[in-house]
Amino acid sequence: QVQLVESGGGLVQPGGSLRLSCTDSGRTLSNYAVAWFRHAPGKGKEFVAAVSASGINTHYDDSVKGRFTIFRDNAKNTVYLQMKSLKLEDTTIYYCNIVRASDFRLYDSVSWGQGTQVTVSS
Repeated sequence: QVQLVESGGGLVQPGGSLRLSCTDSGRTLSNYAVAWFRHAPGKGKEFVAAVSASGINTHYDDSVKGRFTIFRDNAKNTVYLQMKSLKLEDTTIYYCNIVRASDFRLYDSVSWGQGTQVTVSS
């Protein structure tokens, strides 16, 4: 049974850092490319960053390029999102999911975890 679990969110001041973690109790994430998404009001979930199954290839949305780093530890079945220089507009719920290796897009039918809340506030 697929069960994605995101963690690591919290309250941080502008300019601060957080590291999010994504794991799955029902499958081996090392077999998949994985991406982070975040809730965008009125738009659903928007793409943040993705990493290939091997961890070699990554892709970022322009809004986070240079500030966020996605990486993985396949031995721990975990994908991370290191967030630095956080801005007020980064505040929202963050989710992870497996994505197609060819283009880092979501599969047609996916299940989502609960997500983890990131709040950037002074």
